[in-house]
Amino acid sequence: MTQAELKEQMKEAMKAKDSVRLTVVRGLLSAMQNEAVAKGKGPDGILSDDEVLTVITRAAKQRKDSIEQFEKGGRPELAESEKAELAIIQAFLPAQMSQDEIVAAAKAKAAELGVTDKTGANKLMGMLMKDLKGKADGNAVKAVVDGLFQ
Repeated sequence: MTQAELKEQMKEAMKAKDSVRLTVVRGLLSAMQNEAVAKGKGPDGILSDDEVLTVITRAAKQRKDSIEQFEKGGRPELAESEKAELAIIQAFLPAQMSQDEIVAAAKAKAAELGVTDKTGANKLMGMLMKDLKGKADGNAVKAVVDGLFQ
């Protein structure tokens, strides 16, 4: 997903009068503009695909955290609106890896790095997250890495 593609999504949401989708896409574009300014590219700066992925992933993580907090706080109506936004955001993310795929990648990376015990788990985790960026949830990867050295 690129910034140009998101701008097209915004136009489509406007034409379809889909207010939730429009709000989400506008929020993502705003976050991307903020990211561009933070990186010194100016408000009209173009982000790389990795930077765009980072912004979208961050937005998805924020929605997940909000859902959890609203459910704990007894506000299911607010959690539902966050879930609707999260579903839209997830459509912009690449498909997530399954648990089996993460395990296979972790075992292959451990063999490549020569990690055989818990002392190298942090190194393995760092390298895996770099390789699986955007393809797997960090918590799932951490659980797999922890499980390898039990």
